[in-house]
Formats: sequence, structure tokens, C-alpha cells
Amino acid sequence: MSLYLVLNIASFIVPFVYSFEKKMRFIKWWKSVFLSIFIVAFFFLVWDIFFTKMGVWGFNPVYHVNFTILGLPLEEILFFICIPYASIFTHYAVGYFYPNLQLSKKVTNYITIILFLISAIVLIFNTDKWYTFINLLVFAGLLIYAFVTKNTILQKFYITFLVILIPFFIVNGILTGSFIHQEVVWYDNAENLGIRLFTIPIEDAFYAFSMLFANLILIEKFKKVFN
Repeated sequence: MSLYLVLNIASFIVPFVYSFEKKMRFIKWWKSVFLSIFIVAFFFLVWDIFFTKMGVWGFNPVYHVNFTILGLPLEEILFFICIPYASIFTHYAVGYFYPNLQLSKKVTNYITIILFLISAIVLIFNTDKWYTFINLLVFAGLLIYAFVTKNTILQKFYITFLVILIPFFIVNGILTGSFIHQEVVWYDNAENLGIRLFTIPIEDAFYAFSMLFANLILIEKFKKVFN
């Protein structure tokens, strides 16, 4: 079994099992959760396919099974299901057990504005770096959406994302070469800022934030439809 596949399964299995927990009953939101995961995954996979073909990043065949779809290893496709599910479960689990854990609207707006300004400045000076530019463009766009629509998800998500970053650093750290001889996923540093958090390109944190926040936006919308 490939290392990449093991990481996917290990990330998914515990949140999946605890989804049946009697009090939280996370399974009652499965329609909304999986529909949002598949929709967001589609767009991120299209992005992934283009960047893989452009050489912005790639995959070490030593660590994945010998089966690819449009240039992506099977494990890379599963990544956009397993990791979001585990992260989304974590977000709602923290919210369930700590219902009052959230930032005020004022603080949330300040953080959103500061993050937007930082991402805008970085964008302006890095239009030649594909991963940095597209990544922060999506990130900034989602922040604008949240601010304009007065979306309240960020009041909790800014906090829960810090919790999600703990397993993120472990899993993504391994994928980018921590604790192993070679990277599972390699990056062309000419297409990013070249700033690493351990072995992880700093852009990956914004990438994860955008992917998960997009999922949460859709989940909350779908909940109103299915429940």
C-alpha cells in the first residue's frame, strides 16, 4: 500500500467512525457535506490537473499506486475527499462541544480586512508566480465574498482552522518531505514564494483555508435545502 494512500485513509477513518457518535450525529449532515465536497473537489481537481501539466507541482511515483487519471495519482483525487471530510468534521465537532467559541463580528472583520490587504499586496508583487498568484486570488476572493455578504462562518472558522492546522502540518509535512527521504508531492519553487513552514510551502496553508471555507459556505447553504 502506498504512503499517500495510507495518509488519506488514516486522515479519514477516525472522523468517519466518530460521525456516527450518538450525540453529535454528524451523519445527519452527510448530504450537505458530501455534495459540497464533490463540488469543491471538482474545481480544485481542474486546478490540480492544469498545474500538474504545467509542472507547478508533481508527484513522486515511489509513494503512490501506479494508476493515474488525467495525470493525477488516484491518491491525489482521494485527497480532495478524505482531507476535507476530516477537516470539516473537526470544524463542526469543535463547534458542537464548544458552541460559544467564536470571535466577535468586529474582530472577525478586522482579521478579514488584514488578511485581504496582505494577500492583495503579495498578489501585486508576484503575478509571475502561478501558485502564489492563483492561490491568493482565490483566497482574497473568498474573503471579499464573506465580508460583502456578512457571512458569519469565519467567526468560528478562524479559530477552528488553527485546530485543523495541527493535523495539516503532520499530513502535509509528510507529503512535502518531512520525516521521509523524498517528497510525495514536489513543487517548482519558481512558481511560489519559496517560503517554507518546515517543508510545506506557505501557500499550502492558504490553499487549505480556501478549500475548506468554500466547503463550509456550500454546506451551510445545502443544510437549508436538505434539512
